[in-house]
Parts: sequence; C-alpha cells; structure tokens
Amino acid sequence: MKISKYKLVVVLFTAAVVLVALACPNQKNKNELPWDALARKDMVYSQIVARGVTDERVINAMLKVERHKFVPKDYEKLAYGDYPLPIAEEQTISQPYIVALMTEKIELKSTDKVLEVGTGSGYQAAVLSLLVDGVYTIEIIESLARSAATRLEELGFLTVEVRYGDGFLGWPEAAPFDAIIITCAPSKLPQPLVEQLAEGGRLIVPLGEDFQILTLYKKVDGILEKEEITPVLFVPMKGLIEEK
Repeated sequence: MKISKYKLVVVLFTAAVVLVALACPNQKNKNELPWDALARKDMVYSQIVARGVTDERVINAMLKVERHKFVPKDYEKLAYGDYPLPIAEEQTISQPYIVALMTEKIELKSTDKVLEVGTGSGYQAAVLSLLVDGVYTIEIIESLARSAATRLEELGFLTVEVRYGDGFLGWPEAAPFDAIIITCAPSKLPQPLVEQLAEGGRLIVPLGEDFQILTLYKKVDGILEKEEITPVLFVPMKGLIEEK
C-alpha cells in the first residue's frame, strides 16, 4: 500500500487527535500519567479489548510498548489511533487492533521462539519480545532493518534479533520456530517458512494480493490446519515470492 493512500486518513483524524491532546495535557505532577500513557490505555481498552482481544499478556504488552516511538515524529500524536500509519520506504505500521489480534491468535508461551517476516519500524517485534524469550525478525528493506535494529536497542528490547534479508527464505539456522508471524502479504504461503515451523507451531499471515484474508495455520502431524479470520489490507510481500 502506498503512503499516499493514508493521507486522507491522517487529515480526518488530526482534528480528533488535537482534541484528545488538549483533554490530556502534559504531566503536571508525579501522580498524573503523561499524554502517551493515557492515549495508550484508551487505545487498548476502547479499540482492542472492546473488539474481542482477551489475552491478558497481549493486553499488557500493548499497554507497555510506546507506539509513538515507532512512527515518524510528525505522526506521534496519531500513534494511538486504530489505523495504520506511514513509516518510510512506502511501508506502514499496522493498526494496533490487528497487531494485538495477530499476536493473540498465535497463542504464545514464554518459552516460544518466534519469527517475524516484515520488521518495518520494529513495533510488532517489540510487542512479541514482551511475551516470549526469543524474537527473530527479517526486513527486506535495508534502511528499515537498520533503523529498526537501532530503535529496538535504544528502547531496551534487547531480546530481538534483526536481519536484513528476504523473509521468503526465513531464518534456517534459528529454526524451528514455535510461531511465525508475517506482516506483509504474500500471494501464497512461502514453503521455506512452512518447513521452518515446528510441529505444533502456529503461523499467521495476510494471504492474497488485491484481496487478503488474515489466515492462521497450525502444524499438526506435519499437516497444516487452516483457519480464515478476517479480511485485511497489508503491503505486499517483496522479493523471491514475486518470482515463485
């Protein structure tokens, strides 16, 4: 999806965000929450919990990760709205509800090892890192991979490993993975990722080209069980997937 498609969204929500900012002024004393904590709390309970996300660990992670630090400075005040935002290189950060939904659906345990395809700004990886021991994330755009790695380190998300490369190939030397989350849309499921999914593992992906369905796979006795969840719209997966 091109950044330009979001300009109208940004304009429509700017007025509302200004009103929220005025209603939630900066911290006046140590007992009051800063604007971003208030906005994050509202985001989680009015946009995520209200739409059916119930996993307490996911909810707490969404409350902790400061989404405004994963978007360009011009969009900081828009960071807690329930819509995607442009980052760089014509890419986007997913809407908070979809981040929470995808995270909940892969049913993470603290001992799980997770692979993310499509690092973007690093926001999804940061959320995952509060839930599991190991997060591996791959980004095909070098500038995004570098900036995400720097951002995650500076913000203290030190259990995330970032790689610049083609997510179609996965991360063979770190496999198998208990869960794989794909945050860009392939036209079909990449076979290398299927092979790197552990027995009993879960893989979630926005599958399709012009029309995408958020789809959950579970590997049971080597066979993928499929569940279609909801229509979505993600940036397309790039690289080798386009040649297959």
